[in-house]
Amino acid sequence: MEERKKKRAEKVKTAGNRSEIISGLRDGIPIAMGYFAVAFSLGIIANKAGLTAAMGFVSSFFTRASAGEYGVYSLVAINAAYVEIVAISLVANLRYMLMSAALSQKIAPDTPWYHRILMACCITDEVFGISVNHKGYTPPAYTYSAALVSTLCWASGCATGIIAGGLLPTAIVSALSVALYGMFIAIIMPPSRADRNVLYAVIASFALSGLCAIAPIVKEWSAGIRTIVLTVIISLVAAWLKPIKDNSDGDA
Repeated sequence: MEERKKKRAEKVKTAGNRSEIISGLRDGIPIAMGYFAVAFSLGIIANKAGLTAAMGFVSSFFTRASAGEYGVYSLVAINAAYVEIVAISLVANLRYMLMSAALSQKIAPDTPWYHRILMACCITDEVFGISVNHKGYTPPAYTYSAALVSTLCWASGCATGIIAGGLLPTAIVSALSVALYGMFIAIIMPPSRADRNVLYAVIASFALSGLCAIAPIVKEWSAGIRTIVLTVIISLVAAWLKPIKDNSDGDA
């Protein structure tokens, strides 16, 4: 009797995992399609940095962060020190630590620790979004399948962009490389229009970046060091002057 109940429970669990895998793939495919287009433009930048398609695929498969990868590829292109590359990647991707903490509240209490770690490694902005909006607890199978299909397209898009960057005429490659900057502008414009504090931070970043490029002593620093220092300083000043208000105790 006990064995029969155990087998029945295993069948139910297997069927549930299969259903979550299908659901994750279904929700991950639209993300994957968008990822391919963005990563293609990122591959153009990686090609200029001298990366091969294999390098681009592997680095994108394990990183999956447009801003972080752009910063890394830009520093690779100017032969920056390893410590600068690691630092810019860490600073640009710190938000994923917060997302991991938030997602941990959507994971069933009895989920093994190794699934928790792997789910945190799967996080991107979009995968996090669909995972936290999953009805009830988010099972590992759902996040894994959504992350897998989107990651494969992200890495493939970067590799394809690198290959295209080596085959297309220089004029077209230069035009395509502008697409990534357009994407970054598209990312910062909506929050800048909705929140003046974000707009002030964006304006400050542009102004200070230009100033540091010509200022004595600071201009001698590498581009990576300047970017890291400015990112940390502007973030700290913005958080100090205009902290996000906690409305947890306020009216709903």
